[in-house]
Amino acid sequence: MYGSGRGHVSGPLAVYGEGFRAELLARGYAWGSAVHHVLLMAWVSRWLEAEGLGPGDLSGPVVQRCVQARRSQGYRWLVSPRAVGVMVGYLRGAGVVMREPPAGPATAVDQVLGRYQRYLAVERGLAGRSVGMYAGVARRFAGFLAAGGRGLEGADAGVVRRFMLGECSRQSPAAAKVTVTGMRALLRFLYLDGQIPVPLAGAVPAPAGWAMAALPRAISAADLGRLVDSCDRGSALGCRDLAILLLLSRLGLRAGEVAALGPGHFDWRRGEVTVCGKGGRRDVLPLPADVGEAVAAWLVQGCRAPGSPAVFVQIRAPHQRLTRQGVSHAVLRACAQAAVPAVSAHRLRHASAARILAAGGTLTEVSQVLRHSRLKTTAIYAKVDRLALSAVARPWPGTRP
Repeated sequence: MYGSGRGHVSGPLAVYGEGFRAELLARGYAWGSAVHHVLLMAWVSRWLEAEGLGPGDLSGPVVQRCVQARRSQGYRWLVSPRAVGVMVGYLRGAGVVMREPPAGPATAVDQVLGRYQRYLAVERGLAGRSVGMYAGVARRFAGFLAAGGRGLEGADAGVVRRFMLGECSRQSPAAAKVTVTGMRALLRFLYLDGQIPVPLAGAVPAPAGWAMAALPRAISAADLGRLVDSCDRGSALGCRDLAILLLLSRLGLRAGEVAALGPGHFDWRRGEVTVCGKGGRRDVLPLPADVGEAVAAWLVQGCRAPGSPAVFVQIRAPHQRLTRQGVSHAVLRACAQAAVPAVSAHRLRHASAARILAAGGTLTEVSQVLRHSRLKTTAIYAKVDRLALSAVARPWPGTRP
């Protein structure tokens, strides 16, 4: 009955079987995977009928009961809430299953933190990832205050310092800097929002560390060449990863900027690409021929669904937009294939700056390519331009000049 994969489902979900199968295939699922999900729908439909439930009852607790019942019957495939969630998502999109209501009324702290996140996103123009990190610091601080019987309005310099000392003692220097920045942003907002009577951002102790103490580490040209050569241009995965590597290394894009690219960001006639960067900034960059060819090859040969808003998507169905982490994983996969020490996606951005300096370019040109908002940010690359530094270096005391 179910071997044909035609979506023959009986019971309460019978009318949705064919549409579900068509939706799965349209989203890039292989025929066999679609068959298994339709078979799961058929089983869930029989379970609902036996329980006296309807399609609209597939809420969180009911889904949990359904999964437990399926496991108890000895099934070993598609036995997680996430697996059932594919079907529930389809039914929710069809208006059959309602979205989960909020857990409960928002508390006063929840309301303040909600305003804080909107402030970060709208007023400050921070990216979603940065908003999430800052909000995490805010929630931990609110929990610290609640443990002492205080609300956000009860913050003072002593409480702030105790919280920061406790947090930073468990964190690395890099994580501590994020906590300090997030805490200062929160305290500025609480003052602007009228939650605290005096500004307390100055009470946050500065993290240990020195600006520009480390050198930016760029991958060598030889290793970069091996990464590019390791991509199999005959496969969809290889085409996608090659385009990602070239955008990172030739244009100096950040991983999040690559993930955010859409087909409309490319002007093929002019040979330009529009990059959406930090703080909502949009920059139009020239598109080198080799980079454009790699992106075009992926768009033609890849597995993107027609009309997809993303250029880079997951190879496996349902072909969702590649995340920032997905872009970084593409770089790590290329490193493993090329037998090159693992590097981050940001190291390829450094490679772009190093290449400009090696060709005789200036720090101003590096700043323009990397789209730094301040030239001070680019100054760290002066430390890797050894040829230019040799002209101003003074001899070591006691040695001949």
